[in-house]
Amino acid sequence: MKNTIVGSVETPFGLGEIIIRFYDSNIVNIIHVPHDVAVEESFVVIAKPKSISVTVDERDNEVVVSSDEISVRIDKVSNIVEISFGNLIIREVSRRAIKQSRYGVEFHTFEHVLEIDPDSSLYGLGQHAGYSAHGVYNYRNHAVYLVQRNTDIAMPFLVSSAGYGILWDMYSMGVVESRGNMLRIWFEAGDYLSYFLIYGPNLDRVIAGYRWLTGKAVMLPRYAFGYWQSKERYASQEEIVSTAKIFRDRGIPIDIIVQDWLYWGKYGWNAFKFDEERYPDPKKMVEDVHKLGIKIIISIWPFFEKKTDMYREAEERRCIVSGGHGNHGLVNVFNEECREWFWKKIEEVFFKIDIDGWWLDASEPEVGPGLVYDTWQRTLDIGNGRKMVKYLNLYPLLETKAVYDGQRKVSNRRVLILTRSGFAGIQRHGVVNWSGDVTGDWTTFRTQIWAGLNYSLSGLPYWTTDIGGFFSGNPETEGYKELFVRWFQWGAFCSIFRVHGTYYPKEPWKFGKEVEEILIKYIRLRYRLLPYIYTLAWMVYENDYTIMRPLVMDFREDKNAIHIDDQYMFGPFIMVSPITTPSTFEREVYLPRGLWYDFWSGKKLLGGRRVRIQAPLDTVPLYVKAGAVIPLAMDNIRNSDEIGTEFELRIYRGRDGEFALYMDDGETYAYENGMYTLIPFKWIEKENKLVIEDKKGLMNIPQLRFKVVLVEEGKGVGVDEAKPDVIVDYSGKKIVLTFSPP
Repeated sequence: MKNTIVGSVETPFGLGEIIIRFYDSNIVNIIHVPHDVAVEESFVVIAKPKSISVTVDERDNEVVVSSDEISVRIDKVSNIVEISFGNLIIREVSRRAIKQSRYGVEFHTFEHVLEIDPDSSLYGLGQHAGYSAHGVYNYRNHAVYLVQRNTDIAMPFLVSSAGYGILWDMYSMGVVESRGNMLRIWFEAGDYLSYFLIYGPNLDRVIAGYRWLTGKAVMLPRYAFGYWQSKERYASQEEIVSTAKIFRDRGIPIDIIVQDWLYWGKYGWNAFKFDEERYPDPKKMVEDVHKLGIKIIISIWPFFEKKTDMYREAEERRCIVSGGHGNHGLVNVFNEECREWFWKKIEEVFFKIDIDGWWLDASEPEVGPGLVYDTWQRTLDIGNGRKMVKYLNLYPLLETKAVYDGQRKVSNRRVLILTRSGFAGIQRHGVVNWSGDVTGDWTTFRTQIWAGLNYSLSGLPYWTTDIGGFFSGNPETEGYKELFVRWFQWGAFCSIFRVHGTYYPKEPWKFGKEVEEILIKYIRLRYRLLPYIYTLAWMVYENDYTIMRPLVMDFREDKNAIHIDDQYMFGPFIMVSPITTPSTFEREVYLPRGLWYDFWSGKKLLGGRRVRIQAPLDTVPLYVKAGAVIPLAMDNIRNSDEIGTEFELRIYRGRDGEFALYMDDGETYAYENGMYTLIPFKWIEKENKLVIEDKKGLMNIPQLRFKVVLVEEGKGVGVDEAKPDVIVDYSGKKIVLTFSPP
């Protein structure tokens, strides 16, 4: 019998009952529910199913539920669930639930096995590259443990080069293991097994589906895309202010300086106080940094030493997780009232003196200094008879929710959170993740690229590393200088550009004149690219775009491209190919089909082949796709607020191309109500014509000036400003420019 319905289908099957619920024509939720278990509201998924029609075909031993794009067949004889989409079939061939009574609570341990295609590459699952677990880029024939720890971000979202993603709405420790064409997925604890199949086949559509389910990635403040300087640690008010002044005195652009831990001094761990001996006037410290045109971010931890007033107040409010570390208490972010209290204390102490952003360190969580992950975390009592075993990976999502929701209630200023752990949905909280306390060596550097690309394919847009490694080398040594330069060059093409580390300070001038000049070159390049980067950030919000783009995203049909793990696209146009070995001054670069420009020379190359190119120490290989239209800021700006009203517009001829310039106030959420300007550009190759369209959006703009440069060999190349082919003033109305053929 065949029916058309709107809603979900529930039928006895397998572990007890199976629920098939279409959220959209390309997104289906499958839930296996054991007997006597109720399905609860998700912590992660905030979307509601759309009202789409699905057909249900019920026979004696079979139920088939289908949208226009996905069909789910439940075979009650073979006990198999078959999911068909495009030209693919995924078969859930087995599942089991083991009822457990441990740690004082009852739960089920789940395992299911999926039969998938034999050849596709598997990506996502968060970030897994650090310490000795150097991981891989393509997870095919590997096992990945999903558990938060320093250098590992657990993200239960797997993406396949075959054009689909699977999001498990599960919160406990998990394992995803690939063996041939079989996937074994295990979760330690839950009440039921729930997962979503998201079909593309375009991977941007897969990630858009994930973001629609779990929340849009909000805009970060514009200054987040400039240069961040941090170290472990600036030890006094005088040191952090004087360091900020040195940047200005040396003419080095910077947007953010970071105050790391231990500013609390004698008051005890995470006391939410400044030790007056070293920080006599925190409000003036912030004012002094702001006067230099620099923002300041501060480190905040999720636990308090027992001797602090913060601990005593949290305990009185029953906001300390029971069963934690002996001398410290972890704030219970699973309790809404405790989340509100946590933000209120941040507001009272830090927000009121105009601190700009929040470094929520150790959000796995650590439960005491250095206790990054220990098996007894699962025994922590989070209230209402719940133990953390079922919710082990959720902590960073809820801690960032506390700060994001709290700040948005009291201010229209954009939230900026840097934190060490992440989870599905965290992009809706204004979060930047970094890869943790990694070591400063070449092997770790290479694996950071894998980590960042898989993080991006997990649907999470904003990511960075401790450039040069947290455990730093000596900037006076030749070997570490080379590593730092290569890491720094790559860091300029991460979504967030940030230096941090311990043992040695790593401000640019610490490396000697020759290296300082190279580092400043890449800081300048980052600032020149800010109009391009900030437009990409708008695309992340508006179009669910991805900035750091593994080649599989744009060249999925190119079998040579999808396995390359040390090249990627930075936005739609710029191919980045870092140097990841010492004493290396050339490398092989794969250029997919099409016409490409060497960014540094303007030389044109045909793609569909590998090329060997020179890469002296001051050069990271960059290639730009023909058809690119790249807006650049003018040179020598000090921070992101100085982008101004003049732009260099580089046109890379050879094919049609489109891009835009996005502008807003850079600080508030007014963009959510249309208060922005978007200026579309279109290059029409056959007509040698550039069209600057009417502006979109409600924000008024002053007259802008575009200095248009047609790139060719030796012209419109590198960091420096180029002599324009034409200069045009723009007031928001369409302009058409026609050029002579090349």
